[in-house]
Amino acid sequence: MAWNIGANDVANAMGTSVGSKALTLRRAVLVAAVLEFAGAFFVGSSVSETIQHGIIAPEVFASNPMTFVLGMMSALLATGVLLQIASYFGLPISTTHAIVGAVIGFGAVVGGMAAVHWAEVGYIALSWVISPVLSGFVAYAMYNLIQRTILHTQNPIESARRFTPILVFFCLTVASMSFFFQGLKQLELNLSFEIAFMSSCGVGLFASSISYGMIQLKRQTVPCFEGVHTTESGVEKIFISLQILTACMVAFAHGANDVANAIGPVAAVIGVLKTNTVGSHSQIPTWLLALGGGGIVLGLATWGWRVIETIGSKITELTPTRGFCAEFGAALTILLASKLGMPISTTHALVGAVFGVGLARGIKALNLQMLKDIVISWIVTIPLCAMLSIIIFYILQFTLA
Repeated sequence: MAWNIGANDVANAMGTSVGSKALTLRRAVLVAAVLEFAGAFFVGSSVSETIQHGIIAPEVFASNPMTFVLGMMSALLATGVLLQIASYFGLPISTTHAIVGAVIGFGAVVGGMAAVHWAEVGYIALSWVISPVLSGFVAYAMYNLIQRTILHTQNPIESARRFTPILVFFCLTVASMSFFFQGLKQLELNLSFEIAFMSSCGVGLFASSISYGMIQLKRQTVPCFEGVHTTESGVEKIFISLQILTACMVAFAHGANDVANAIGPVAAVIGVLKTNTVGSHSQIPTWLLALGGGGIVLGLATWGWRVIETIGSKITELTPTRGFCAEFGAALTILLASKLGMPISTTHALVGAVFGVGLARGIKALNLQMLKDIVISWIVTIPLCAMLSIIIFYILQFTLA
């Protein structure tokens, strides 16, 4: 499951960077490997607990714990199979949709409709709508701001040099805040909000000062990006580093949120097998977070290239400025959701952000047919995974009976 998350969802973290040519595929994989693992290991436990206990009522299976174990195993296997097929054909589907649909499927059929926490499911479903809208709005606003303050000024390059350290400060402060404030549970470091905020601002200031010094050293002429004016190509060159920074934020956020899709059911199974009771809330083991993060890294390193093209080039034409705005909007949305324990769809957030950037350039800049195909794949993922999970559950039950 974790391997397939890496294989399919790597496009969410690195597709825009590769599509805008800010990173080569090889470098994108290396950067994502480190940040995906870090996000999964340090911040992944909150969402994992939601997947483990928040979707179905474990106490419904109290009289037969092994039924719950087989159900969670069938949910993992069903999601892994569907993701395997989607990854092979290069289709970016939502791993969160898939695992939630699979858990609902076996829970509703085996435990009855009462076994499903429909209020929690509604809360999760609402986040699937909010996440693309919010990330799209942030990306749209950010790109409009960059157009007004940098791209459409008399001297875009000088404007970019002036505003880039400010953007670096903001990005690093947001990313660091997600790490310092209640993000170090695995290291047993509980920092107060004030200390976490001051530490994050310190990281932001340090990175901002480094970016300012580097910008002053890089004033050489750079080649044009395809379809971009020569003056603007200098701006795009400056924004390459910013896009790599936001790509790191998305990778970290993706690892934090989507590792739960793999290890949440596993944690539930381990808890039942250890205690022979269903419904006990146990802490997510550190080794399980590491296992999930490692699986994601392995998946993106081997099959991740298959899905990158869709996000990177088939929705709208991307340059580093546009890719930066898209990734920042997605990262901010995903990090916020991770802190709230909401298993949102990273695919939704990134597609919504790319849509927002394209919309800022006009509706004609968007590939509406591709967007239609992606939305259809989102809709069919849940029922497909639910049905597959039910089928696999009965096969496992019959085989092991």
